[in-house]
Amino acid sequence: MYIRDGRNIMRKIVGYIYSIYALLTFIVMMFLLLPFIVLASFFGKVKGGNMIYRICRFWADVVLLLWGIKHQNIFEAPKSHSHAVIFVFNHISYMDIPFILKTFRKDPIRILGKAEMSKVPVFGYIYKKATVMVDRESNGGRVRSVQQLKKVLAKNISVVMAPEGTFNMTDKPLKEFYNGAFKIAIETKTPIQPVLFLDAFDRLNYHSIFSLTPGKSRAVFLKEIAPGNDMSILKQEVYNEMETALVRYKASWIKP
Repeated sequence: MYIRDGRNIMRKIVGYIYSIYALLTFIVMMFLLLPFIVLASFFGKVKGGNMIYRICRFWADVVLLLWGIKHQNIFEAPKSHSHAVIFVFNHISYMDIPFILKTFRKDPIRILGKAEMSKVPVFGYIYKKATVMVDRESNGGRVRSVQQLKKVLAKNISVVMAPEGTFNMTDKPLKEFYNGAFKIAIETKTPIQPVLFLDAFDRLNYHSIFSLTPGKSRAVFLKEIAPGNDMSILKQEVYNEMETALVRYKASWIKP
């Protein structure tokens, strides 16, 4: 019993040290790359935005390597390079952003981000430059973000959205979806492609920033789904595809 308790204490101490190390490397890389992001921002929304994403991808490459996290893309269906897509993913972890940057490598994308994140010093500046912001507390904010996303799609740039809106803090595969992604898909005739993050919860769950662990990271691309004309049907079809696949891959947060 005492040996087991000692091991648990040692494991917690090592976990805290590792998490602090990871936070410090994240901050150092952020400040090293900040001047390049500021410079890229002068090149406009499209060209400058694409440059910022390339810089942020390098950031994700370095920090995940230093953290001992190895990423893998699994293609159950091919990812289209010929047209814009609305990628939707399961929102389960603070690691979603670096995993998104590792998952979408070549094609230009824009991520729909939460407005409150822009208030974080330094990181908020980068976050604001790299995402389409949405303020869900404001009707006007939601309308503006939808308009921006439509403009992005019209430029043949794919967007990445979390239809759950906030962390899935249940023991079910997914929580209920918002309508936004599906409404935009139908109005712009843009297909939706679900992407699953299978290991984000295990690498860093929402309970604590000190829960970070090294290991694998897998992103699974499911088949594209045509938008059709009925939002409820589209939303349910996407939900069913993602739920079934998460169960099939035995996602760790799902409980009987």
